[in-house]
Amino acid sequence: MKIFFKMLLASILGILIVSVILLSIVAVIGSDTPVVVKDNSILKISLNKPLEDRAGIPNIDIFNFEVTTNLGLNNVLNGIERAKYDNRINGIYLELSSIQAGIASVEEIRDALLNFKESGKFILAYAESYSQKAYYLATVADKIYLNPFGSIDFAGISSKLTFFKGLLDKLGIDMQIIRHGKFKSAIEPFTLSKMSDENREQIKSYTGSIWNHILQTVSVSRDVETDELNRIADNLELAMAEDALNKKFVDKLFYEDELVAELTKYSRGTTLNIIEIDKYYTNPLPLSGGKDKIAVIYASGEIMSGEGITDIMSKNIMEAIGKARKDSTVKALVFRLNSPGGSPDASEFIARELEITKAKKPVVISMGDVAASGGYWIATSGDKIFAHRTTLTGSIGVFGMIPNIEKAMREKLGITYDVVATNDHSDFPSLTRPLRQIEKNYLQKKIEFVYSQFTGKVAKSRNLSVERVDSIGQGRVWSGVNAFDLGLIDYFGGLKDAIQEAAKLANISDYSILELPKELSAFEMLMKTFETKVSKSPDNELIRSLKHYEFLINSIKNFGIVAKLPYVIEIE
Repeated sequence: MKIFFKMLLASILGILIVSVILLSIVAVIGSDTPVVVKDNSILKISLNKPLEDRAGIPNIDIFNFEVTTNLGLNNVLNGIERAKYDNRINGIYLELSSIQAGIASVEEIRDALLNFKESGKFILAYAESYSQKAYYLATVADKIYLNPFGSIDFAGISSKLTFFKGLLDKLGIDMQIIRHGKFKSAIEPFTLSKMSDENREQIKSYTGSIWNHILQTVSVSRDVETDELNRIADNLELAMAEDALNKKFVDKLFYEDELVAELTKYSRGTTLNIIEIDKYYTNPLPLSGGKDKIAVIYASGEIMSGEGITDIMSKNIMEAIGKARKDSTVKALVFRLNSPGGSPDASEFIARELEITKAKKPVVISMGDVAASGGYWIATSGDKIFAHRTTLTGSIGVFGMIPNIEKAMREKLGITYDVVATNDHSDFPSLTRPLRQIEKNYLQKKIEFVYSQFTGKVAKSRNLSVERVDSIGQGRVWSGVNAFDLGLIDYFGGLKDAIQEAAKLANISDYSILELPKELSAFEMLMKTFETKVSKSPDNELIRSLKHYEFLINSIKNFGIVAKLPYVIEIE
C-alpha cells in the first residue's frame, strides 16, 4: 500500500510540475510585450530562421524553457512597409550571414526593400560571407559590406536530385509506375540512377531562366556586365574578400566591430539603436483601417484531403474560403499558394470552393516559391495569377506509384504472404505482389481521366486550347518567366501586388486585411507543437538527403494517384 501511495503522489507531483511548465510556456507565447522604438533607430533584418509565408507554430524546448518561432514572410513585408513611413526608423540593416528562405521569397523581400528605398532612407548589407541567395538580396542595398576574412559564393545555379533505384534494387523493392507526362520527374528517383533527358532539359530550362534573372539584377545593381558576371562565376574568382572588393561586388571590407561605427554614423544619432524585425512587426498593422476587408488565405505545403494543422488540408482551407465568401465585409480574396501539389481530389475540392467564391467576389492567386502540379490546379480558379520570376510552377501532369515489397520481405526478413479473396482483384492495390495488366489498365484509365480534367481546367482558365496545354504540360516544370511567356500566369509580383489587384477588381481603396485560416490560440499552439517535426536547415547536405528519404517513405505509405512536383528539388 505504501508503494501505491508513493507512486500516486509521484504521479500527482509530476503532473503538477508539467502543468506549471506548460502554463508558464503558454504565458510566454501569449504575452505581447509592447515594442519600444527609439528615435534614430535602424531596423535589422536577418533571415537566419526558416521563413514561412505566415509564421507558424512555435518550436518549444521544454527542457531549456525556450520558445522560438519561424519568421513569417507576411510579417517581414508588413514590417518593411511600416518602416518606410516610421519617422523613428532611419534605415535598414540586412545581416545576411545566414539565410533560410526560398529564392522567390527572397525576391519578394527584395521587391519590398526596393519600395522602401522610395522613402529616401538607406539600406546597408553585411555578412561574414555571402551565399548566392544572400548576395542576390544584398544587391538591393545602397552599400554592401563584407568581413575581410569572408567570401561570396557566386558560381551559378545547380539542382541536385538523389536517386534511390540502387537502394531499392538491393532491398528487392519494385516501384511500379503509372503516369501521364514525359516530364513528370517525381518518379525518377525510384526508377532511374540519373536524370532522364527530358528531366535534364526542363531543369536546365528553369535554372537557366532563374540564373539569367539573377545576373540581370546583379548587373544593374553593381554595374557589371552579365558576360563578366558569368566569367567570374565560371572561374570562381570571389574566393577572397579582396577579390569581391576589386571586382565591385562589395563596397567596403569591415570587421563586425568596425561595422558598428559605420551603422552609428548612418543612424545620425549619438548611440546605435537597432531593433530586430521580429520585434518590430509585433502586432502588425493592417494596410488601412477601412471596414471593407480583403481576405488573405495562406495555403502552404503538400495538398491532402481531410483536416489538420500542417500542410494544405482540404477541409481546413475550404472552411476558410467559405468563411471569406460568406462574410459580407470581405470584398475580395487573395489565395497565397506555396505548394508542390499532392492529391488531385483535394486540389479539385479547394479549386471548386474558389470557383464558387469567384462567382461572388474577385479571387486573386499569389504564388510563392512553388505552386506546381496540384498547386497549379488550384491556381486555375483565380481571376488573376501573380508569381515571381523565380517561382517554380506548371508541372501539369499526373502519376501513380505503387511499390511491390514482396521480394524484400521474403528475402530480407523471411516474411511471406497469402491471400483469400472473393474476387480476382479483391486485394488490389497491394504492396506484396506485382500489378496485373488489368490493374495497370485500371490505374492508367484513372490517370488519363485526371490528366484530361487538369488540362481542361487549365485550357478554360487560361484561354488556351487543350492541345496547347498538353504540349506545355506533360508534367514539365517552368520558372515564373517561362510561365508568363506561356500564358500560365498574368503578372509578376508578390503578395502585396496581389492584394492591390484584388482591391482594384473589387473597386475598393480603403480596406483592412483578414488573414485566414484563423490562428491557433497560445495553448492550442503549445499542444500542437508536440506533433511537429524539428526544423531543419535547407543548406545541410544530410538534410537534403533526408528530404528525399522522407519523400520515399511517404510514397510507399501513401501510394496512389497524385498531381505533384518532386518537391525535394533544391536550387542552389
